[in-house]
Amino acid sequence: MQYESSNIPSNIVLIGPMGSGKTTIGRCLASLLGKHFVDCDHTLEQRLGVNIALVFDLEGEQGFRKREHQVIKELCQQKDTVLATGGGSVLMAVNREQLKKFGTVVYLETSVRQQLSRLERDKTRPLLQRPDREQQLQRLAVQRNPIYTKMADITIQAKDLPVEHMAGHLVVELQKYVESPKCPA
Repeated sequence: MQYESSNIPSNIVLIGPMGSGKTTIGRCLASLLGKHFVDCDHTLEQRLGVNIALVFDLEGEQGFRKREHQVIKELCQQKDTVLATGGGSVLMAVNREQLKKFGTVVYLETSVRQQLSRLERDKTRPLLQRPDREQQLQRLAVQRNPIYTKMADITIQAKDLPVEHMAGHLVVELQKYVESPKCPA
C-alpha cells in the first residue's frame, strides 16, 4: 500500500540511537511514501569500500565523524528522501543544522533494554565492542537523548511491533505534523 504523499514532508530524517530501527523503518517508510531511501552509514561504507569499524580502528571516532559529516552534507542535497542517520551524527552542531534544514526530523526513541535485545548478536558497532555494553549504551543515552529530543519535530516510540505497523504509524504522525501550526510552511 502506498500513501498519498502530498501532505507529507518532502524529506524525512530519522534520528535516534543504534538499534532504534532507523534503517528498517526508514526503508519501509520510503516504500510506503514512494520516496528514495538512503542510509548514511551504508552510503559511507560504500564510498570508502570498508566497514565503519575499520574506519574507527584506523582514524578513531573523530576521523569517522569528519567523513560522516561530508556524507551528510552531500545526502542533504537530495529531494523526496527518507534519510536514516547514524546514532552519533547529531553530535556535530553543523550536522544538526544541516539535517534540520533538509527535512522533518523524526526521533525514534527506544530504551537501553530494547537496544540490548536488538543488538545482542551485532558485532559491527564500534562503540559496542566492549564487555560493558549496557553501561556504554546508558552513557550514550545520557549524552545523546537530549540532543535527539531537542532536534526532533516528531518523536515516536520505536516499539517492538511489525515494521509495517511502525512505518504506518509514522505516516499518520507526519500527516498530523504537516497539518499542525508547528510545521514550517
